[in-house]
Amino acid sequence: MVVSKLTQTETPRPFKPTKQQLTEAAGKTVPDVVGPDLHVLFCGINPGLYTAAVGHHFARPGNRFWPALHGSGFTDRLLSPFAERQLLQLRLGITNVVARATAAASELTKDDFIKGGSRLKAKVRRYRPRIVAVLGVGAYREAFARTKAVIGEQDEQIGAARVWVLPNPSGLNANYQLNDLVKLFKELRRAVDKY
Repeated sequence: MVVSKLTQTETPRPFKPTKQQLTEAAGKTVPDVVGPDLHVLFCGINPGLYTAAVGHHFARPGNRFWPALHGSGFTDRLLSPFAERQLLQLRLGITNVVARATAAASELTKDDFIKGGSRLKAKVRRYRPRIVAVLGVGAYREAFARTKAVIGEQDEQIGAARVWVLPNPSGLNANYQLNDLVKLFKELRRAVDKY
């Protein structure tokens, strides 16, 4: 995958949500960053309250998605969550397994994941990305009944899309540091060139 230079476009101004805005964000959704024929559709577990309050993916300070994306070479500069739509220029997108925001992923039920997995399958068949990268092994296991899944490329496909599982980039995931995430994102980036 050749990383082209992103064009500078106007992005919304970042803001920090108030406690009330965070409380009111429960159950909200964040619009997908999606289009046809993407190289990679990154799929988070579900939006956190901070992300839902500001309306942009992986927006909570300390989330390592954007630094991992840049460090692995998917983007030529570190993007802000408020510039997420620029990913479409690179044929990259973002969605979630479960659309509704919660304070923690542990608030989601098995049924939430199963329904989310079905919606994700339909979305992938509609938009036809080359690769779907689920950012959270637990979410992937629950949504697709793959209890033994591990990080990396999976043996199943969704439609014609290859499936990868990457660690959850939340700053709360202490099992993976930024350099670990960058290494795994680089493996995914090399796979994009291969397929």
